[in-house]
Parts: sequence; C-alpha cells; structure tokens
Amino acid sequence: MMDRRVRILDKTFEQTFSPEEIRKRVEEAAVAVSRDLRGKDPVFVCILNGSFVFAADLLRSLDFPARVSFVKMASYCGTASTGRVDELIGLSEELGGKTVVIVEDIIDTGLTMQRMLRLLAGYHPAEVHIAALFLKPGNLKVDLLVDYPLFCIPNDFIVGYGLDYEGYGRNLPGIYTLTNE
Repeated sequence: MMDRRVRILDKTFEQTFSPEEIRKRVEEAAVAVSRDLRGKDPVFVCILNGSFVFAADLLRSLDFPARVSFVKMASYCGTASTGRVDELIGLSEELGGKTVVIVEDIIDTGLTMQRMLRLLAGYHPAEVHIAALFLKPGNLKVDLLVDYPLFCIPNDFIVGYGLDYEGYGRNLPGIYTLTNE
C-alpha cells in the first residue's frame, strides 16, 4: 500500500483519489462509452504522455473491440501550463468519416484540447467525443464539451496514474495533490 503522502523532487503531494476510486470511475466511463458508441467502430486517439495509464484501463474495460492511435502534445512546464501547445508526434490513423474518441489525462485551460480538435477537423471525422480523466472547469479558457469527464477538480496540481511532475510520479497508482508545504 502506498503512503498517503509522497515526496517527488522538491515537492510534497497528498493522496486525493485512491486506486479503487479511479478504477470505479474508469469502469463507469467504459460502460457509458460502450453504451453510447456500440456499433460505431470508434478510433480512440490518446494524448501522450499522461493519458497512457487511463487509456489502457479504459480500453480494456470496453465491451467491444477498439482501435487506438496516439498523438503527443505538450503544454506544461513544471507545475503550470505554458499557454502554448506544441504538437510533437502526429496522427497516422485514417479518421475520415469515423467516430473519434480523444482520451486525455487532464483538461486544464482547454488549449491543448482546442488545438487537438482543430487538428482532427482536418481529418474529417464523422464525430468527435472527449474522455478526460480530470477536468478543471474553473480553469478553462475555452468552451469545450467533454462527453466523459471522470473527475472534476479544482485548480490543483496533481500527479499519479500517468500524470507527472518533472517526469516523475506517473507510476503512482493513486492521484496525489500538491500540498502547500
């Protein structure tokens, strides 16, 4: 069992969501996605690096075969969003006329997702849905429809379950919030 508090580099984090809470929400989201998209043969486009754990668990929990592709985008430096989105690795999947589900670890300002939606529009998908492990509604700078938000959280910095601080913490099974220490 992991400690409720962890130290990563120069920061202390305290557990806010246990692995069991996360697993329950992922399974609930998979039921909703399975219900809503059954028969549509969706392509899941996962944004790396942070979504890899969430994407793996979500995809394994679906009750239909699914295709997956990856794109790598970045907008964070340390503990804050830079406000700039850099596309690092592009899509290679054919998306024309397809149902697409973007799988994202966290939507903070919404700028990465806005850029992703613009990028996907050029591929002419039939429809696009968003599944986000975490959504910070109070921090959004753009209007977004997030079809499957698993957790709505305040503007806290979190790590674990794929999310990192300076590259560390992705392997934590729970979610930990930065403390004020």
